[in-house]
Amino acid sequence: MRETLILLPGWGLDGVVLQPLADALAGELQVQIAELPALTSASVPDWLDELDARLPHDCWLVGWSLGGMLAAALAARRGERCRGLIGLASNARFVSSHAWPQAMPADTYATFYEGCAHNAGATLKRFAMLCAQGSGDARGLARLLQTNLLTNEPSLLAGLQVLATLDNRTALAAFTGPQLHLLAEQDALVPAAVADDLLALLPAGEVDVLEGCGHAFVLEQPQALAALLLEFIREANDGDS
Repeated sequence: MRETLILLPGWGLDGVVLQPLADALAGELQVQIAELPALTSASVPDWLDELDARLPHDCWLVGWSLGGMLAAALAARRGERCRGLIGLASNARFVSSHAWPQAMPADTYATFYEGCAHNAGATLKRFAMLCAQGSGDARGLARLLQTNLLTNEPSLLAGLQVLATLDNRTALAAFTGPQLHLLAEQDALVPAAVADDLLALLPAGEVDVLEGCGHAFVLEQPQALAALLLEFIREANDGDS
């Protein structure tokens, strides 16, 4: 029986944005794209409860950005009922703190949140450009992202609050299954410099930085990314046998 892998998108984006990656993985895995919760609650447990009830157990959890943070928290909750965790451009904390400085500055986040609250359309377009920054075709990638932006403003604001409050340092350290975390060298939202700090949290696993790409590397190079994911999953399964 083939492994099941769940793909979770990032904040503000429809799951369709991950279809190229899903297609690249589908030859060897049973791949499902799962949307993020469309909740107005900003309670992290509420978001995790919704995902836990909806997503199958005993599968790999793979998430991009906020999706990766939620996948990490859910993996820790499920423990042995999660086959493995892969984070894509995902940090342990999205907003920086004294204890976790390699993240988005708090004032930058606050400005972004206010922009989303007062003019979601313009802020989402700016967000798409930030995601595409650092790619070989930033303008083209930004246009592609803009076609997959969500417009449910209450849920968007709740998601931003979840981003700001979710702290996965304990979750990443507690999950003993296979872990792979891939960061982007030119990421404008999640600094690649966090790699060593992330690795220090893991009981076992890998953290790698992909060169010459930005936050949206899931769209820019799905084939290469799929190859890395498949190799990691194969090695994890070989270790189990």
